[in-house]
Amino acid sequence: MSVNLSEEIAPLLPYLRRYARALAGSQKSGDAYVRACLQALVADQSIIDTSDGVKIGLYRLFHVLWNASVVPPIGQDGAVSIFEQTAQQRLATMAPESRQTLLLSTLEGFSLGETAKIIERSEEEVTGLVQDAIAEIDRQTRTNVLIIEDEPLISMDLSQIVESLGHGVTSVARTAGEAIAAAKSQVPGLVLADIQLADGSSGIDAVKEILAEMSVPVIFITSFPERLLTGERPEPTFLITKPFNPNTVKAGISQALFFKGADAVAA
Repeated sequence: MSVNLSEEIAPLLPYLRRYARALAGSQKSGDAYVRACLQALVADQSIIDTSDGVKIGLYRLFHVLWNASVVPPIGQDGAVSIFEQTAQQRLATMAPESRQTLLLSTLEGFSLGETAKIIERSEEEVTGLVQDAIAEIDRQTRTNVLIIEDEPLISMDLSQIVESLGHGVTSVARTAGEAIAAAKSQVPGLVLADIQLADGSSGIDAVKEILAEMSVPVIFITSFPERLLTGERPEPTFLITKPFNPNTVKAGISQALFFKGADAVAA
């Protein structure tokens, strides 16, 4: 890979990994697909079309390789996580391209036109695919949500978004202590968490303690995504940047709940 192309791609990789994790349901699986994409690009730089920009070209290349299933599924030895098993069951009921389109046009922030170029569809088809994905995921999932957010206006916006999707809000916590107590009082089906809270406590610490007691999907919503997308430690599968677009949060909730349901799968 040329030095110039490598330099342009490098800052895009944390976000490509985020997209891959959301598709695959785990950091391990998603990162395997990203590595395969980079290896293919190193072997033959001509496979990337940068006529619409490097970012669109990179995602378009990843889209082609993902659909071609060039990477063996992680965990064929029986080590597949319970959330990946859940995802596999739900994928069987949904067109994969609908989920990919939903992620690209909302969670990754591509416009309808850019998404259409990546998946090589028309903008009208992209709109239909996104609507189909949201409707199918929401049909399969209904739950209660714990919101960890110290800004009243933001927590109000998040509550409205959650309820507009047909879910309920169990509690709105402003500190790590409140969040932990709320989760123990009523187990949530999903957690939306800010990182910096009212009393100086950490949303990350709150989530760690909650996850030590129960299995629940978490979406971090932060003004500083680069603090979590370092590649040096386990990263959150679902991460949304502030200021957020309501449609981005809706997409994130739908995607997080897509992998929810461990108890049902285990049963």
